[in-house]
Amino acid sequence: MDMELFFILLMTVVFPICAVTVWIYGGKWMDLRSRQIEAEAAMTAEKAAQYAAKTERLEQRMATLERIITDRSSSLSEEIEDLREKPLN
Repeated sequence: MDMELFFILLMTVVFPICAVTVWIYGGKWMDLRSRQIEAEAAMTAEKAAQYAAKTERLEQRMATLERIITDRSSSLSEEIEDLREKPLN
């Protein structure tokens, strides 16, 4: 008889309390995790844009250097000095 009373108490009181607790806090945890994932995605996108911009600048400089190396004009020293004066970023 004591065992039956224990199971009835367990099924009618303890399980519903546990279920409601998990439902409430589980939802809050999922919202928090969703916001964390969105923030990480935004940071990743920003870094990708920064890397793309840096790659573009490096490609432009490389193209300029290739043109200078292959060009045999008399203005080569002037172009090299112009490159020294430009900021890298």
